[in-house]
Amino acid sequence: MCGIAAAWGSADDETVVRAIMDDLVHRGPDASGSYVSARGTGTLGHRRLSIMDPGGGHQPIRSGDGRRAVIANGEIYNFPDVRPELEERHRFRSLSDSEAILHLYEEFGPSAVEHLDGMWAFALADGEDLFVARDPLGIKPLYMGRRNGSLVFASELKALAGRVDDVREFPPGTSWHSTRGWERFYEVPEPPVEDDSVEGWCARLRSAMDDCVARQRMSDVPVGAFLSGGLDSSILAALLRRHAGELHTFAVGLEGSGDLAAARMVADHLDTIHHEHVLTREDIAQALPEIVWHLESFDQDLVRSAVPCWFVARLACEHVTVALTGEGADELFAGYDYHAAIDDHEVLRDELRRCVEALHDVNLQRVDRMTMAHSLEGRPPFLDDAVIDLAGRIPTQLKLPEEGKEKWILRVAFEDLLPEEIVWRKKEQFDQGSGMADVAAEMAGACMSEEQAQAYRERWPDVRLRSTEECFYHHLLTTSLEHPEPVLANVARWTDRPAGVPG
Repeated sequence: MCGIAAAWGSADDETVVRAIMDDLVHRGPDASGSYVSARGTGTLGHRRLSIMDPGGGHQPIRSGDGRRAVIANGEIYNFPDVRPELEERHRFRSLSDSEAILHLYEEFGPSAVEHLDGMWAFALADGEDLFVARDPLGIKPLYMGRRNGSLVFASELKALAGRVDDVREFPPGTSWHSTRGWERFYEVPEPPVEDDSVEGWCARLRSAMDDCVARQRMSDVPVGAFLSGGLDSSILAALLRRHAGELHTFAVGLEGSGDLAAARMVADHLDTIHHEHVLTREDIAQALPEIVWHLESFDQDLVRSAVPCWFVARLACEHVTVALTGEGADELFAGYDYHAAIDDHEVLRDELRRCVEALHDVNLQRVDRMTMAHSLEGRPPFLDDAVIDLAGRIPTQLKLPEEGKEKWILRVAFEDLLPEEIVWRKKEQFDQGSGMADVAAEMAGACMSEEQAQAYRERWPDVRLRSTEECFYHHLLTTSLEHPEPVLANVARWTDRPAGVPG
């Protein structure tokens, strides 16, 4: 996990790339590096959080002749599989998984992205050309803008704000080449629904999840797991515990919150080294402005869920550098309350696919910003390609039976690994289970009255501010940024749904 910056177009771009790198230091405190092409057309900048090959994997990684160089943010999970074959024709200069990107590009050109399994955003200078790409689901962030005829790229919005024009998100599953232009290389799959027994689906789910957790353990630094005591994080902790000699787990919540009690139960059951932090209202009030600044959003639901994520990441970074997180399970297995109101299985199937497509600028943005604020890498195993494909084949009737709980097939598949109380625990959003939701609303109300919120809405007539609480978060965001407009223009709304889907 790192911060990247790149530009293509002018030798003058080096100055802005270096300024962007300074704004991304929290994403990569361990090292920094830069590269400028021979004629200055392409510029790369990198802030490194050391995960693989801490001593030797510094970036940019250059080719033997120096004509090519790559910077990357993320992890290439199939690196152990592709490296042996690449070594037959290429000399590796490090043990970094990111170096595989460079040699795959030398083999396949822009179609190298089709050979990558992982989460990543990268920029690769090829002579005076530049090639930029983002992983299929947008697990890793990337944004872009224009400056005096140049294109500029960065890992966070606020690093571009005030430096470039026309700031926008770089689309997931997409690449851009300075000569070839844009190419879409991925769409969320729509595999045919298959007929299998409950036992068959459970076995296939167990196998797919176990495989992806094993792959995502890849690291030369300690790996732990966020543990809310909910189904998703508990499954990941159980699987990771089977592969790890010891496992550190992390939980946060207000005194008496359901998450803390449930997480303790799971940690005891799995015999993990468990860490928890009991939050106070003062903790939240003090951290909230910084949370909103890192999050780059004022969306009420996203901010609420970011608060516990911020604190659990802060706790985890004291012990590990990588943490597994449960993002994606609700979208793949029908875990949200409103899913139960969709009684047409085809409509529900389409909505679940839309939820996965929308993850990149809501929940995935949250987990990226909150972890990287503490120089911690978050990895979401549920969003592994094989798990997404398998989940798409499972009938929605098994995910959300008429008389059953949400994510029913996922619960059944792992019920022998976890306490019964955890397997069948009622689904709660992170902010609800940790006790944060009510505190956040109370805090906003204490800082901004309804009358003040109404006056605030009138100052921002083009922004849909849905509550006093959201007005307060919007105020925190705009006052924390020197150039708020580009960030505000890219804020996604967590609860937006297409027509025909109950709200």
